[in-house]
Amino acid sequence: MTLTRRACCALALAGLCAALMPLSALAQERVGILMLHGKSPGNPNDPNFSPLKARFEGEGWLVRLPDMPWSRTRYLDGNWDHAMQEIAGHVRALRGQGATRIVLMGHSMGVPAAMGHAVRGGDVQALVLLAPGHVPLLYDTLPGLSAVHDSIVKARELVAAGKGGERERFIDINQGRQQPLITTAANFQSYFDPAGDAEMSVTAPRLPAGLPVFTAVGEKDPLFGRIRAYLVDKLPANSRNRYLEVPGGHLETPRAAYDAMVEWIKTTVAAP
Repeated sequence: MTLTRRACCALALAGLCAALMPLSALAQERVGILMLHGKSPGNPNDPNFSPLKARFEGEGWLVRLPDMPWSRTRYLDGNWDHAMQEIAGHVRALRGQGATRIVLMGHSMGVPAAMGHAVRGGDVQALVLLAPGHVPLLYDTLPGLSAVHDSIVKARELVAAGKGGERERFIDINQGRQQPLITTAANFQSYFDPAGDAEMSVTAPRLPAGLPVFTAVGEKDPLFGRIRAYLVDKLPANSRNRYLEVPGGHLETPRAAYDAMVEWIKTTVAAP
């Protein structure tokens, strides 16, 4: 049976569309967001952070909000290297779901964790840093935070004495409140070393030069007056970086910055 001219044209058009489809798919970026919550009592159900997950998914993005080693139920579980390995695993899971561009979004303690992954050469195309928290350098130097300083000294001495694997009681401070924790001296030191990868002022200048960074801080955040000099001004120069000051305090920052960071992700990360 001989095909009509119209049928031949239809078949040719279908073949052309099939041939072009992979090229079109390649042009479509699929954003994957790894949300890293704050430290204890922070957790994946944090009402200030977790509601954003569904909203991001509504944008068509792939999102993970896992329970991290500094959460309410795990604080502190393992050392900093272990935390970095967990982050890498979650990034791989997003890639496996089809993400082509990875955004690490940290709140409070999640900020130095996101930065730590990036400075170690981790797979990430953008950072969103919300209400940066956890400041080993300030814990070690400010008189008002001397309880943590004493724990840093204690952990350092135990590690030097070959007792880094022994579990001890240490003190942390979270938003002005002392917070005792039981962990090994080596694990504590890995999170609280003022010169280590958990210290934002150390990792900020070491971030990859081409990595865009969105930073937001609340006007009532305890670090509001320090954050520019402590972190933002140390970031590698990048025209795509954005710094935003929002109303409210430390906990409210993710919600207050939502519209601005979504627009930034769309224009900086999601655009083909």
